[in-house]
Amino acid sequence: MKVYQLYATQFLAVTPRTAWDFVSDPENLQRITPGHMGFRILAGAGMPMYPGQIIHYRVSPFRGLTTSWVTEITHVEPERYFVDEQRFGPYSFWHHKHFIRPVEGGVSMEDIIDYKLPFGIIGQWLHGMLVKPQLKQIFEYRSMKLQEMYGHSTGNKASIIFKTV
Repeated sequence: MKVYQLYATQFLAVTPRTAWDFVSDPENLQRITPGHMGFRILAGAGMPMYPGQIIHYRVSPFRGLTTSWVTEITHVEPERYFVDEQRFGPYSFWHHKHFIRPVEGGVSMEDIIDYKLPFGIIGQWLHGMLVKPQLKQIFEYRSMKLQEMYGHSTGNKASIIFKTV
């Protein structure tokens, strides 16, 4: 059984409150997801984030494949972090930690995702061929959109690292 991990970090020249106000609103996820993915929130996002919150999405991770995705917000510490976990969806396992860390001149936004694919050896093959490049593209897009939104686009791209745990 292979469990993969994605680690992404990005600097934003904003206060922890500004960063939190954006990332803790599930409806903002659509704003920082590539349009070709057809990402839509179906239910559960119309209120401030809280532990136990269930959010239903519709997404097309690859051309010709549309799937439902249900996540639960399991932990919330305002202005510091939250965790979402997949309850139903395309992964066998998905645990996503979002951190906001104050640093000089702004915040470091960190994402740590531990995930497992279904389909055994076929899933492992798909990881290298499709899933890993897609996740990398999503986080690069998010980095670009956040830089555009907050007006600090001078080379502050996200650092994205993958490993097998």
